[in-house]
Amino acid sequence: MADSTDLLDEGERLDAEGLRTLQLERLRASLRHAYENVPFYRDSFDKAGLRPEDCHSLADLARFPFTTKADLRENYPYGMFAVPQDRIRRIHASSGTTGRPTVVGYTENDLSMWSDMVARSLRAAGARPGDTVHVAYGYGLFTGGLGAHYGAERLGCTVIPASGGMTARQVQLIQDLKPGIIMVTPSYMLTLLDEFERQGVDPRQTSLRVGVFGAEPWTEEMRREIEERFAIDAVDIYGLSEVIGPGVAQECVETKDGLHIWEDHFYPEVVDPFTGEPLPDGEEGELVFTSLTKEAMPVIRYRTRDLTRLLPGTARIFRRMQKITGRSDDMVILRGVNLFPTQIEEIVLRTPGVAPHFQLRLTREGRLDALTVRAEARAGATPEIRDEAARAITAAVKDGIGVSVTVEIVEPESLERSVGKIKRIMDLRPR
Repeated sequence: MADSTDLLDEGERLDAEGLRTLQLERLRASLRHAYENVPFYRDSFDKAGLRPEDCHSLADLARFPFTTKADLRENYPYGMFAVPQDRIRRIHASSGTTGRPTVVGYTENDLSMWSDMVARSLRAAGARPGDTVHVAYGYGLFTGGLGAHYGAERLGCTVIPASGGMTARQVQLIQDLKPGIIMVTPSYMLTLLDEFERQGVDPRQTSLRVGVFGAEPWTEEMRREIEERFAIDAVDIYGLSEVIGPGVAQECVETKDGLHIWEDHFYPEVVDPFTGEPLPDGEEGELVFTSLTKEAMPVIRYRTRDLTRLLPGTARIFRRMQKITGRSDDMVILRGVNLFPTQIEEIVLRTPGVAPHFQLRLTREGRLDALTVRAEARAGATPEIRDEAARAITAAVKDGIGVSVTVEIVEPESLERSVGKIKRIMDLRPR
């Protein structure tokens, strides 16, 4: 893959001092904008005894209060907006499956900045003007599809707006239209892989050369699985609707060593998920973002619940975030042991005879919680291979994580397939 530094934009060419100067200037402006135009932030800052002008350095940001998803929901639908309604050009929203959805708005400038950041992300992933990009993220209120779409167009690419679903048709479109880039959740990429093989098409012989995967945590084992079986480069993109959407951070194809955060627009912190205290770079904790240039809906110290660590930049001046290891609200505490779905994924993907499709089922047996790992067998796996796989997964979970689980190896293609963000955990415990 050719190096992408020949196409760096102005922000990517900043030196360390220039970046810090720009960040502080934009941070102070964003704090003022939020305080003067959003009643929630005015009340929040006042209760903390702070004013925007109290931010004299980047370190001073840690004195300001957090924003949470609950705050966004309590101000549903437009209470967090900082501009009049006639300046709003688009609205997106979360699914709202656990309560009220979180609504986000964009001005014309916000949409342009967002497109620039996705274009920057795609360049870092190895895309170039003139490439054809197959977008299989969902369109609509979810930010993934339209965010990817407009960013690819901003870069000068041809876009195939496939959206999610209709898996057989997606495979046909990839064969017929020959895109070089695909943007999709990693779990749905595995569903596409199943469909290629079902149709008797060798997925290594497609036109695809780069997959840009996001919207859910995925492991290095899944990267190796996808790269080997598709013969592509698989890179990570990160974003969340509350901050902007996809394009907050991107992995560079030449290094694949974590995601560079576009710090000229989104200022990151990592804090202790329990105490909220800031952690130094290199220590794992909860990722927190402050927007530096958003107009319609600035966010100040937004707690993402994503767990990661901040690392120095490599391919870019901006700091990197390690691949998301899980979410603090996805963590399962099983008999006193903290467990994340990605830990099970690593084990499943390295177990012979098992396909990369699994589900975790939480139940209660008497007074104790129990976890069952249901994993699909690969086609052609004999009963002996399945039994050995179940024993191997059971032992690896016990040895590596420290808990006992039940493992069921089920028939190929018997678990529900994902067309978007996959739901790994089925909590069947009585409320």
